[in-house]
Amino acid sequence: MKINTEPFSNWFGFTRRERRSTFVLLLIIVVILGIRYAFPNSRMILEDFTGTISAAGKSSDSLNNKNIISGRSLSINLNTGRKFNSHTSVREPVRQKVRIDINSCDSVALVRLPAIGPVLSARIIKYRRLLGGYDRIDQLKEVYGLTPETYEIIQDKVFADSTAITRININSAGYKELAHFPYFEKYEITAIMKYRELKGKITGINELINNKLITAEKANKVRPYLKYDQ
Repeated sequence: MKINTEPFSNWFGFTRRERRSTFVLLLIIVVILGIRYAFPNSRMILEDFTGTISAAGKSSDSLNNKNIISGRSLSINLNTGRKFNSHTSVREPVRQKVRIDINSCDSVALVRLPAIGPVLSARIIKYRRLLGGYDRIDQLKEVYGLTPETYEIIQDKVFADSTAITRININSAGYKELAHFPYFEKYEITAIMKYRELKGKITGINELINNKLITAEKANKVRPYLKYDQ
């Protein structure tokens, strides 16, 4: 027995062309959902659905003239449902190397470095206090227990902000303050203080070298740490 579907068509108000287009659209949705569950981690490209619907006889002005799907290519991540314009370059975020300042970092930051544990971290900070700050990162080699191999591992992960150095006024510092500085030997401190008593104020590093109070090699090490306030 043939069923007359005309009353149903008239009830819903769809024309033959609209029914055909609706069927095509539903079919596409079913295919998408099927791929979604069959390949949960995959991506697919939807190309110009407007043209597909038009080919089935559905004009772009139908369904209350609403633009359901853009004619541009869309990339849909079926796992998250996010959409991207296919012309947009989607790139992974670039991880920049972050170096730490050995003149301002704390022990927590230091132990995050490879091959640096709590003991070495404490020694690095202690030596920083003795120096008044690091002028160069290769001074880390002077830290007790920090091997050349460890230095090679961390040298590109640290830097030294030399503007943070605390300088010693060579003209007013007492014996205890000079002795606390790790680069001066006791005999050098004695010679400097004796020179100050006899000659007065020291004007620069060359005066210390020319009067054989320190060697030129020692002068290169202490130069960043001295000031000559009158």
